[in-house]
Amino acid sequence: MSLTLRRCFAAACLVLLGTGSVFAAAGLTADQILARYAKARGGAEAWQAVKSMAWTGRIESMPESATPATPFMMMFRRPNATRFEVIAQGRRSVRIFNGEKGWKLRPTSQGLPDISDYSNEEVGSARDAAELDGPLIDSRTKGVAVETQGDDQVEGRKAYRLKVTLPTGQVQFHWIDAETFLDIRYDRLTQDAKGRRHTTSVFYRNYKTVQGLVIPMSIETGSATGQGGSRMVIERIALNPALGDDAFRNPAERTPQHHGVIVKATPDPPVADPAK
Repeated sequence: MSLTLRRCFAAACLVLLGTGSVFAAAGLTADQILARYAKARGGAEAWQAVKSMAWTGRIESMPESATPATPFMMMFRRPNATRFEVIAQGRRSVRIFNGEKGWKLRPTSQGLPDISDYSNEEVGSARDAAELDGPLIDSRTKGVAVETQGDDQVEGRKAYRLKVTLPTGQVQFHWIDAETFLDIRYDRLTQDAKGRRHTTSVFYRNYKTVQGLVIPMSIETGSATGQGGSRMVIERIALNPALGDDAFRNPAERTPQHHGVIVKATPDPPVADPAK
């Protein structure tokens, strides 16, 4: 799977992841920001009622190019199982994490797919992705520490900058729109195939309400400089679809062909987009 698709997979997982320090400019503590954030996303109880979720859509290159969009399907099942499938040039690639172990299925020129285990780093990244509602909703229960770092500007909008420390010790930075209290951006440190570490930025756009939950329908991933990247466009969302164990099993151990999940849900009208 290409670096672009791996970035999209990581971004998708994290759309869904305390100590409160005082935010001097607005007089809000981290706990107050998180409470407003949870309410803006549809409420913590509503998210806790969701045990599984499936997305279908397409992945586009950025900036715009002649390269055709890549269809994808993303599945989440609590506590932290994920399955990400893409079809590129008629060939299927899959990444699966069952909560403890992960596997990658990649097409080869010989016809039979190559199946390999997640590396230790990939297992750690998958665990850091937290549950399908992300790290900021019910953060204390998840062992996530959140502290404010003052106000900031993201694409011309005032935002709260949060330092988020996951149970593994990994640190991320999240920006919450000061008006809508929805995610605008988060940054994380990543490592490429050559072991070089760099910052990856993820931007959330086009929020819509789906059965009471507020979800970004466009997720843009790229470097902190904004050069290049990809856009994940979510076209359909299913809440609480039946996702059996077979979807999250080692592909080498499965004999029946997996046909995916039929996503029939239609999003409700859009809500205010912090990027506009």
